[in-house]
Amino acid sequence: MKKRYIFICILFFLFIINTILVFTNSYKVIDENVYNYIVSFRNNNLDTFFKLITNLASPIGVIVSIFILLIFLEKENIYKLIISVITIVSTNQLLKHTLRRIRPDHIRLVNEKGFAYPSGHTMISIVLYGILIYIVYKNIKNKILKTILIIFLSMIIILIGISRVYLGVHYPTDILGAYLIAIPILILVCGLLEDHFRGNKNDKNSSV
Repeated sequence: MKKRYIFICILFFLFIINTILVFTNSYKVIDENVYNYIVSFRNNNLDTFFKLITNLASPIGVIVSIFILLIFLEKENIYKLIISVITIVSTNQLLKHTLRRIRPDHIRLVNEKGFAYPSGHTMISIVLYGILIYIVYKNIKNKILKTILIIFLSMIIILIGISRVYLGVHYPTDILGAYLIAIPILILVCGLLEDHFRGNKNDKNSSV
């Protein structure tokens, strides 16, 4: 078994454990304490900052980002992006409507409908910026530039997750659950498609 599949299985297992702990209220004290700590930093400047950050994974932001990526990406990476987005969105909606966790009832800085677990914005951010991290890792040779870009894109994903708690629409464990389910899905989709395209290339070369 490839190492990536072992890693995927571990993350899926951790997601199941996290979900069980969430819905048995084992996280209740931790959730509320971390939530209250993050929202205690609210001020006008941070309100504006985190609203901008969270919009990077809003429906409009996602559509614009996907449109831009479709223009510049190669065929293989376009397939990875489209299939990953479809899989992530479908999984998120299925989990939300199955688990039906209610959002925090504290003061919210943005309006959100629907259920909380796992965070949709966070899952989408992992697809969009995770694909970019994957492309940077595979294609950029300069190690310094590669490291800078990967750190920058990773920080966007982390900040989007934090923004959802700061704005009052998610508990921290909603964000954790999103990371634990979206990352293995992205790795799985990219890995399977990479194997598929590599297999096709090998078949073409062997037939020449």
